[in-house]
Amino acid sequence: MKNQLRIIGGDWKRRQLPFASIDGLRPTPDRVRETLFNWLMWDIQNAQVLDICAGSGALSFEALSRGAAQVVMIEPDRTQAKFLTDNLQLLKVTAQHAKLKTATAQQALPALKEQFDVVFLDPPYSLDLWEALAQLADPAIKANALIYVEADRDLSQLKLPNTWKQIKETKAGTVRAGLFQKIV
Repeated sequence: MKNQLRIIGGDWKRRQLPFASIDGLRPTPDRVRETLFNWLMWDIQNAQVLDICAGSGALSFEALSRGAAQVVMIEPDRTQAKFLTDNLQLLKVTAQHAKLKTATAQQALPALKEQFDVVFLDPPYSLDLWEALAQLADPAIKANALIYVEADRDLSQLKLPNTWKQIKETKAGTVRAGLFQKIV
C-alpha cells in the first residue's frame, strides 16, 4: 500500500510522489511546508541540505525542487528508502544532488563528512528523539545555518543545543514548527 505527497513549489510543482504506508510516517502538512519554504526562500538556492528523518521525502524533494545544491536524506526503513530511491530516479536527480543513507539517524549522523546550510529535524513524534538527534547533528551544521524543527509539542519543551536560536514559529493543528539559526 502506498500514499501520495504533492510537491508544492519550484521546478516540480504539483508533481505527485508515492511513499510507503508505515506507522508513524506523516509528511509535513502542505500548509506548514509552504510556510517553511517561504522562510527559506532566499536560503535554499545552492544550499547543502540534511534531512535527518527523511520519511516520505517531502522536505527533501521540496528543497531540490527549489534549487538546493545537494540533499542528504537519512531513512532507516528499507521499504520507504526504496520509494525515495525510485522517486529520485523518476525526477532524474543525480547522485551528485542527492544521497540516501539507509540507516538510523543515530548511525548515520556521526559518520557524516559534509557540512550543511539547511537542516530538517522532524523525527517520528512517538520516539522523542529531538534532543539526541540535535546533539548528533550539531557538528555537521555550519555556523549561521538554518534548522527546521517540527514537533507535536511546544518547541520550548525540546532540549535543543543552546547555540540554536529560534527565529520563526508556526502552528497547524497539532504540528508545531520552528526555524532556528545556529549562532556560534
